[in-house]
Amino acid sequence: MFLPHRARIVTPTSIVQLGYDTLPRPKPEPTTGQAWARFVLISDTHGKTFPVPDGDVLLHTGDLTRSGTLSDLRHMMAWLCALPHPIKIIIAGNRDFVLDREWYDANWAQTGRHGNEATWEPPEPVFELLTGPSAVAANIVYLQDQPHKFRARPGGREWTVYGSPRSPNVGGPVRAFAYDEADGEALMAAFPSTDILLTHCPPHNILDVTNKADRAGCSALAARLSSLRPRLHVFGHIHEARGAHVHLWARGDEPSTPNNAQTSRAAGPDELIVEEEGEQTVFVNAANYPSGPNVPREYGQVDAGGVGFQPIVVDLLD
Repeated sequence: MFLPHRARIVTPTSIVQLGYDTLPRPKPEPTTGQAWARFVLISDTHGKTFPVPDGDVLLHTGDLTRSGTLSDLRHMMAWLCALPHPIKIIIAGNRDFVLDREWYDANWAQTGRHGNEATWEPPEPVFELLTGPSAVAANIVYLQDQPHKFRARPGGREWTVYGSPRSPNVGGPVRAFAYDEADGEALMAAFPSTDILLTHCPPHNILDVTNKADRAGCSALAARLSSLRPRLHVFGHIHEARGAHVHLWARGDEPSTPNNAQTSRAAGPDELIVEEEGEQTVFVNAANYPSGPNVPREYGQVDAGGVGFQPIVVDLLD
C-alpha cells in the first residue's frame, strides 16, 4: 500500500493525501461517536516557506534550516508561528546545527555554509525561539528526545507523541544529532510506546531509498517498530523517498517498501481504497525539498513544497 505517485489512500481509520490541486479534500464530517483529526505533515524545509493547508495539528520532522544558523532558525520560526494550526509540534534534524548544543559547541567552526563564515552562536536566543513566549503563544511544541500529550480537538481523545532528531552517523563530519551504528539499539530502546512517532531519519527499508539506490534508514529504528506500532510515524531526511506507506500488522510481515517504489510511475488509479480493518501504522516521509525521481519534470522547476513535494495530509480517526 505504498503511494508515492497516487493522490490518496483510504483505510477504515486513516486517509492519506499526498497530492492535490490547491487544497486537500476536507476531512470527513463527524458522526455519532466518531470524529477525525487532521494532521498536516512537513519536513526538510531547509529555510524555504510555502503554502501549508489548514489542519488540527502541524508536524515538522526536522531540517528546518538550510545552514543551521540562528538567522536561519529565526526566519523559519517566524513562518511557523504565523501558521494557523492550533497545535504545532516540531523536531530538529541533522542540518539544524545550533540546536545540538553538545555537538555544536565542539564543531561550530566547521558549520560555515553557502558562502557564510562560521560564527559561534549562544544557546539562549536559539531556544528562546523554540520555547519562549512567542513560540508558546503560537502553540509550538519543540521535542528533543521527549514525549508530549495533546488533544486534537475539544473533547477528543488524548494523543501521545514522541519526537527524536537523531539520524545515523554517515557522510561528512558536519552533522548534528548523529549517532554511531553501535549506539542505535540503546537509543531506540528509550523510545516509549506512543500514538505518533516523529523521527528525522526513516527506518531501514521504509521510504529510505536514496538517489544512489542505497537504503539509508536506521536498522535499529526498524527493529523497534513491531514493538512500538505507532498509528502514525512521520520522518524525512531522504528527500527523494518522499511518500507514504500503510502497514497492516495483522498480515504478520515486517513493514517495508520495495526498492523501485519511488521510481515507479505505472498507470493506475488515483485513489487506493483498503477495506481491511485491524491495527495499522501510517508511515510518511514528508520531505518538502525536491530531489530525485519524485520531481515531476513536466512541471519544470519545482520549488520546496511544490508539486510532488506538497505537505502531506493525514486524517486519523480520533
